Amino acid sequence: MGKVILAGDIGGTKTHLALFKEEEKREWILDAKFKSAKYESLRDIVKEFLKQNPDVQVEKACFGIAGPVQEGKSHTTNLPWVIDADLIAKENSISQVFLINDLEANAFGLNCLNKDEFYSLNEGRAHEGNAALISAGTGLGEAGLYWDGEQHRPFACEGGHCSFAPENDVEIKLLRYLKKQYDHVSYERILSGPGLYVLYRFLIDEGIEQEKESVRKAFETTDPPKVITEMGTKGSCLASKRALELFTSIYGSEAANWALKMLAVGGVYLGGGIAPKLLNELREGSFMKRFIQKGRFTSLLLGIPVKVVLNEHTALLGAAYYARKNG
Repeated sequence: MGKVILAGDIGGTKTHLALFKEEEKREWILDAKFKSAKYESLRDIVKEFLKQNPDVQVEKACFGIAGPVQEGKSHTTNLPWVIDADLIAKENSISQVFLINDLEANAFGLNCLNKDEFYSLNEGRAHEGNAALISAGTGLGEAGLYWDGEQHRPFACEGGHCSFAPENDVEIKLLRYLKKQYDHVSYERILSGPGLYVLYRFLIDEGIEQEKESVRKAFETTDPPKVITEMGTKGSCLASKRALELFTSIYGSEAANWALKMLAVGGVYLGGGIAPKLLNELREGSFMKRFIQKGRFTSLLLGIPVKVVLNEHTALLGAAYYARKNG
């Protein structure tokens, strides 16, 4: 098989590893997915994956990590893992191992996508300048893409953990509801898979909506965010539909916050696993209404292209891209 690149998308729910040829930008040779919580460390997953492919000689590796990365190490946000690039390299005889934030990997992955792998929520008009990426999934990730005059250079941040700012009476009530449970209420508490269930519970617990018995029973056998998404998009559960409406509204607000902080005239991208499942809700709901609801900056935001990233493997492609371009 020759020398290859090992790339990984490391999330709180699943870990996706794949092997790429040095010259191949999009297609991997082989891959495997692992349930992250079943393993004590990423090192165990890498060992298992490479043991299954003993003929592979990995030259370089890069892993997009859901958590902050400093000096080749990361304490993952939604897993009890400490990831050390040097240890992975030593144990698997890999010459170079890179750790980057998962949203940084997503941002690099944008270079690997085709036009039909984006869904436009707002055409706008892209200008030379910074861009922004925000991704709701197991958590809420954000990354910036700095324009250096010739190209975008992605960088990681932890903006999803900034404090939630309500914008109407219902959201003020939501903040008070969450403050009873958490010392710090971040946007990630709301704009994530677990956050979708939090919104649903808020509507039920505060008596804003009534819980259907069929939905309550469905929660016993199926992941609640999945039930809420399915019931809400079909319109078969008013509480689930209302939860999705709250979600997309707050998502639009925070996407605009990030766009303004980045002055993202080059575009705003919605990554993660949730947005592609809610295309109709994002298009028809209040996402864009809230996105442009920024007073004197409405016209600026109206001109920014807003696109949903449809390729679920963007972070994996980005990790391979980073390894290919470095070292």
